[in-house]
Amino acid sequence: MNTTTLLLFSLVALVAIATPGPTVLLALANGSRYGVRRSVAGMFGAVASDIVLVGAVALGLGALLAASEFWFSVLKYAGAVYLAWLGIRLLRSKGGFDVPTDGAETADEAKRSKRRIFMKSFLVAVTNPKGYLFCSALLPQFIDPAAAQLPQYLAIGAVFAGVDFSVMFAYAFVGARAIRLLKASATQWIDRACGGALLALAGSLAFYRRANS
Repeated sequence: MNTTTLLLFSLVALVAIATPGPTVLLALANGSRYGVRRSVAGMFGAVASDIVLVGAVALGLGALLAASEFWFSVLKYAGAVYLAWLGIRLLRSKGGFDVPTDGAETADEAKRSKRRIFMKSFLVAVTNPKGYLFCSALLPQFIDPAAAQLPQYLAIGAVFAGVDFSVMFAYAFVGARAIRLLKASATQWIDRACGGALLALAGSLAFYRRANS
């Protein structure tokens, strides 16, 4: 795998990741509510899901989901339910900031908060079967079958994670900046917009059918 191949893959990954979806909507909401610094935990959650996705493709899980209606449906409905739960929580949000002032949050509280933000982003991505099918269709096109597979998947995984982190950071930054320019009550409308979008995505995921089904 050469530099040109990795550059081409990074461009394709950028377009795919930057397209509004569950993880970027969550990053936008996190930025508006928690600020960029605390939203970094969610970005690492997205990166962790990338590792799972790329590893799953390398191990053939994407092909399994494409072949098995049962396991595809299990993952699909689990993802749809989780997205719907997050969407409802955002719709019921009363707005306002959740950025603690210095000394207002203990170390344990900060750790639990970061863990929640991390897990939300991780679960949103890792329970979406579209991600596995997309990666299983895309990644092999950039893999040289005549060369060692592991180093290539490691390189692609690193690029994918780097692009994903950058995109999540950009969305969180936009959310945080938008709130600074608007009133604090605007978080409620951002939460509602993201919540409604997540519910719509949950519905589309629940009715999603594989291309060969």
